[in-house]
Amino acid sequence: MKKLFSPTVALAIGLLVCANVFAQYQKPPKEIEDVLNAPAIPVSSVSPAKDKIALFEPLRYPPIAELAQPMLRIAGLRINPNTNGQHRQPYFVGMRLKTIADGRETSVALPPNSQIIDPVWSADGKYVAVGIVTPEGIQLWIVDTANGKAKMLKNVRVNTAFGGFDWMPDQKSLLVNLVPDERGPAPQYQNLVPTSPNIQETAGKRGAVQTFQDLLKSPNDENLFEYYATSQLAVVTTDGKIKPVGEPAIFDTMDVSPDGKFVLTARIKRPFSYLFPYNRFPKEVEVWNLDGKLQYKVASLPLTDNLPVQGVPTGPRSYGWVPTEPATLMWADAQDGGDPRKKAAVRDKLLMISAPFTGAPKEVAKVEQRYQGRIFGEKDGLMLFYDYNRDNDHRRIFAVDYRNPGAPKMLSDLNVNDRYNSLGQPVTKRLPNGYGVIQQSGDSIFLTGPGASPDGDRPFLRRMNLKDLSMQEIFRSGKDAYESFVALTSDNGETFITRRETPVDPPNLFLNSYSCPAGADCTGTAKKLTDFTDPAPQLRGITKKLVKYKRADGVDLSFTLYLPPGYKEGTRLPTVVWAYPLEFTDAATAGQVSGSTNRFTQIGSYSHLFFLLEGYAVLDDTTMPIVGDPLTVNDTFIKQIVDSAQAAVDKAVEMGVTDRDRVGVGGHSYGAFMTANLLAHSDIFRAGIARSGAYNRTLTPFGFQSERRTFWEAKELYENVSPFFFADKINEPLLMIHGEADNNQGTFPIQSERLFAALQGNGGTARLVMLPLEAHGYAAKESTEHVLYEMINWFDKYVKNAKPR
Repeated sequence: MKKLFSPTVALAIGLLVCANVFAQYQKPPKEIEDVLNAPAIPVSSVSPAKDKIALFEPLRYPPIAELAQPMLRIAGLRINPNTNGQHRQPYFVGMRLKTIADGRETSVALPPNSQIIDPVWSADGKYVAVGIVTPEGIQLWIVDTANGKAKMLKNVRVNTAFGGFDWMPDQKSLLVNLVPDERGPAPQYQNLVPTSPNIQETAGKRGAVQTFQDLLKSPNDENLFEYYATSQLAVVTTDGKIKPVGEPAIFDTMDVSPDGKFVLTARIKRPFSYLFPYNRFPKEVEVWNLDGKLQYKVASLPLTDNLPVQGVPTGPRSYGWVPTEPATLMWADAQDGGDPRKKAAVRDKLLMISAPFTGAPKEVAKVEQRYQGRIFGEKDGLMLFYDYNRDNDHRRIFAVDYRNPGAPKMLSDLNVNDRYNSLGQPVTKRLPNGYGVIQQSGDSIFLTGPGASPDGDRPFLRRMNLKDLSMQEIFRSGKDAYESFVALTSDNGETFITRRETPVDPPNLFLNSYSCPAGADCTGTAKKLTDFTDPAPQLRGITKKLVKYKRADGVDLSFTLYLPPGYKEGTRLPTVVWAYPLEFTDAATAGQVSGSTNRFTQIGSYSHLFFLLEGYAVLDDTTMPIVGDPLTVNDTFIKQIVDSAQAAVDKAVEMGVTDRDRVGVGGHSYGAFMTANLLAHSDIFRAGIARSGAYNRTLTPFGFQSERRTFWEAKELYENVSPFFFADKINEPLLMIHGEADNNQGTFPIQSERLFAALQGNGGTARLVMLPLEAHGYAAKESTEHVLYEMINWFDKYVKNAKPR
């Protein structure tokens, strides 16, 4: 008999099998585990009536068993066929209500061990609708906020795989995507015997094909998508009465008009695509009445398979109701074929039509650059809309009266990365019909934002007069705390809720009462509304500060320096540099500071900040700006990240906190790409950690991050920035971690597998950890613990305890 394996090969295979058999999830050191298991601070949501706060208890880390539930990865979705819901849908495990006036708390009476999803207030604050995940499906419950009592609506099974629920304008009923009652048995998805090959064909149609994940792959996948994404629209009252609306379909859009008489629907139809996710599939966009009868055809949109890079589809898009009109529909329509490379005086138009939807749509505005969105005011026909110029990376904000549109008034024209001068976002309120609008006070609106400054973020609340564009600052966070705006509780903007925290005080809500005399600064007092305690006091010994310095070419850089508990000044520590590169068009915006050292120090999940508990210094959010013309900025990617990394390490060494010979670098996603390139093109670091990265850019040939050129237009660039092509130059140890079910565009697991193979084949030192069932970010408790175990062990071995070079 012919011998198939030599004894050496058999032994190697046996050892490999044993390694797999005996491998198991590991836990990090106890000091890390203790912080990891600390309770989470509740998530808060202020009632639209401004009289109550809902407090939700999050589940920090689900067990791996939850991720192991069946998962259909189809059409860009992840569906749990057992529940007809999203796979691994985040949920809360507890809910209570707090009255703002007297601080009284009421526990919400939901079933034990409830998995609470998608809470949504009614506009009057009387109810909160929530989904409850059960093994058999998603139930719909209504919480009475007056007493905390909750009731399940019988015979209602919600399809959250592709839909959900929201309040109708009467605030006494909801529009719900129901799982159809009589849809027959589901197509099989396990142990299938193929009946045909899976075939795709193209015939001369040009368009960018990005590296989407979880796509349809077979006729059976098409059937599965159709089965689980199809829902029956229905109006469901709070006392459980169900009125179907139309026939079952795959609804991409289902928005009720403000007067409650019509439903804007976008129904996905065949032919589906194996190259694109569901949002590119053909659609019928229509207005129905509540009996499901067609009232107006907005558009029949074809499969969107010919978009240029950074292009938009032709035909109506961004369609939706005007919140302050009974039933007026508005949408955008590209005037340049959707191609940003074409020269055009007007790139988009905004159009609208009102019930009874007769006659031609009315033009609202010509949009010079690419239209990027709109938001309406509560009165006077106010509408703000945004456009974006990709040639100079500027975004503009305009105000117009959509009822009598004249020349729009420009409110802002800034580089999208200019955080220091940003106007912020308009403060909104809920109308009685449930729609959100900009809150107005006379001729003014209110704006809130992070308040970026050279000293870090200092959030603000401002009043802007739309007539003369004058600005009044009502509130700004002090320099000794981080206090952010949450909600207005008065019409004039002088009573509002903030969330305040310091490095040693956990985030809590405060009710602020301010006075703003004409021509004088606003002043006021604050009343504490919540009393959340420190879940991990052992972290209070950590210190942090903002550090600013310059790159060799003069670009301003910064990092947040974290030092471990008990740090003795002058001690040089092993150091972790953690970063994520960002692109900029000019050095001025590239050098702007982001973040705040006044935030409460919390560490969770698989954060690199856990290295602090093992005696490392951490240079967090180490800026790695890539500065240049938007079209060619990546031509100098390698030089710019190497120069930025060198400047950061030099600064930390100059400060006396870092041992130059014991520095590691790490990052996630694009930060992982950066990490591998730094090891390939420099000798600054002793080792690296790269999580969920992409390392061969020829596998993302239609662009990556902000890159606009395709592989065929810039082959040399794609190769030069791909660390895979320089695997023979990576001579420092590299730990790679990747979710086996990564769902991020471009970061297929094969990216890590192939780089690991290249490193092994070239004699490099590397370790590849593939996490079963995990996506681009990791969720399960077992996975989180194991990632921290791997990261700590890797840097302990190759950085902290590395032999001198």
